Amino acid sequence: MDKNGLSSFLLGLGVGVGIGMLFAPKSGSETRQLIKDKAGEGTDFLKQRGSDLKQTAADWVDKGKDALGRQKDSIADAVEAGRQAYRDTVGAPPSEGFTR
Repeated sequence: MDKNGLSSFLLGLGVGVGIGMLFAPKSGSETRQLIKDKAGEGTDFLKQRGSDLKQTAADWVDKGKDALGRQKDSIADAVEAGRQAYRDTVGAPPSEGFTR
């Protein structure tokens, strides 16, 4: 946005605020209270949304840990099967070979 565009925007904003004040259906104190209430509602909404997002992230972390644990178990089983296949092929006694 260039200098003229910014000036036009600010001029329009000022005119809009002025007209809004002229035609406001409520007194200044009522309008301020309304703004304060709406800001409080916005803050509450953001806090709730943040809490929801935090819980969702925690759920994803838990699911990731579960998936990682399952993969770890699968890999351990596959390694053990490979060791057993090696032992069967080479003929080494079960106590010899790879160590954990």
